[in-house]
Amino acid sequence: MPKYTALLRGRALATSHRAGIAGVAALGAAALAISAAPSSAQTTTTTDEAATSSAPVSYSTHRIEDVKVRVTDQMAGQRLKAEAIEAKRQAADDAAAKKRDAAEARQDAAREAGKQAAAKAAHSRGGDGSASRSAHRPSAPAGKSYANNLDGWIRQSLDIMHKHGIPGSYSGLHRNIMRESSGNPHAINDWDINAVNGIPSKGLLQVIPPTFEAYHVAGTSWNIYDPVANITAACNYAAHRYGSMDNVDSAY
Repeated sequence: MPKYTALLRGRALATSHRAGIAGVAALGAAALAISAAPSSAQTTTTTDEAATSSAPVSYSTHRIEDVKVRVTDQMAGQRLKAEAIEAKRQAADDAAAKKRDAAEARQDAAREAGKQAAAKAAHSRGGDGSASRSAHRPSAPAGKSYANNLDGWIRQSLDIMHKHGIPGSYSGLHRNIMRESSGNPHAINDWDINAVNGIPSKGLLQVIPPTFEAYHVAGTSWNIYDPVANITAACNYAAHRYGSMDNVDSAY
């Protein structure tokens, strides 16, 4: 019986010893497997983590699309703004052109009205208008000279007016000249309705060009700023409209 017990113990020990050796061998193999792995593989990732890291960032595409939309909107806004500016400029040009056309039409109408008024006045005076008679008369008495100042201009104009039957006195001319231009033969009104219409009043007696042309007295200058021509034409007009420049006490 003791021999049999000892034999069993020996077999158990041998089995236990083999199991221990097998465990050590398994641990050694595991250690060798770990040490044989490449250094880059030291950190392991799960399948979910790998899938997550390799997938594109979901929000990046949306942000780029948002930026493109914003840039497109900005370009569209700038284009609309440029178109609005161009439309505004074109409208201003059209308005200016219409204004010029209207001013030219008013000038033509005023010029025609002046001519008709002059013709009517000449006809009412028996077809013997001062402007037509002046073509056969000298501007001033031969050999007579005048000072080149306001006094001389008025006196020369009065002599011409007397020759053509145009009424007026020295005091009447002087009073109206000082009110209208303060004696400046180059005076021009650039603010009243005539100026707005493109036919500003000019000269000593502030005559508009259509009136000057219609009532111009032959033998005087066609320059509206010429003192004698301006005074004589204005007095010719005042004679037809008011009877005489002496009857004018305000803008006419």
